[in-house]
Amino acid sequence: MFPLRNLVMRYGSAAPWLGFFGLILVAWTALFAMQPSATELEFARLYGADFWATLCAPSTAQSGYGTVFLMWALMSAAMMAPTFAPTLKTYHDLTKRDADAVRTFNSLLVAYLLIWIGFSALAAGAQLVLAQADLLGEGGASRSLWLTSTLLAGAGLYQFSPLKSACLTQCREPLSFFMQYWQSGAKGAFLMGARLGLVCLGCCWALMALGFVGGVMNLIWMGIATVLMALEKLPEIGRVITKPLGFALIAAALITGFVALGTS
Repeated sequence: MFPLRNLVMRYGSAAPWLGFFGLILVAWTALFAMQPSATELEFARLYGADFWATLCAPSTAQSGYGTVFLMWALMSAAMMAPTFAPTLKTYHDLTKRDADAVRTFNSLLVAYLLIWIGFSALAAGAQLVLAQADLLGEGGASRSLWLTSTLLAGAGLYQFSPLKSACLTQCREPLSFFMQYWQSGAKGAFLMGARLGLVCLGCCWALMALGFVGGVMNLIWMGIATVLMALEKLPEIGRVITKPLGFALIAAALITGFVALGTS
């Protein structure tokens, strides 16, 4: 296991980074706890089956908005916070000698996550609408080949869009971003964090929407998507994988569409 001391040496002062990595750990742990299998094995005994049946209802049509929103908020934190680490590292390097470095670090991170919480609010509403239309099955995965094909095609085409390209450029060059938009103090960090959150949303919203294909409660899909989105934001690797990923998604959409035609 990668030693914590090496993390501290790489990222600087331990205090803000312990909180950052702790947040990621808590989010992934909570998502694991919300899996039906984990519920059956452990948590039902502690809190009662009714509590976890409500929280982890596999059919989202049976879940309330608050439960679905909580799941999306945890998923956004678990998946998007790791992709933000290089930008946080750059910001920390620029401010680590400031007296209020921890406060501004936290302000930047909180604003970034608030943007994704806003996305979670919209995604939760979309999930309930799709579930009530009987388009989602257990775990929040699409049960309609046409919906699956549409989501795959949309995400694939978005990989080639100017907006995606512009957003990725800023994500891949955090130092340039801070040089262009720098604002000092906790308020300035918050505003920059919100702008970075919007930029990141512009990069990743379409890939996040593929949760309705892989299953929004599917930890394997979450892990794969997190790795892909993190790699896309790395300058050298990201430029190599972005367009091939788009082609792969479009090909998957076409195959799914042909299957849907054959079964209709």
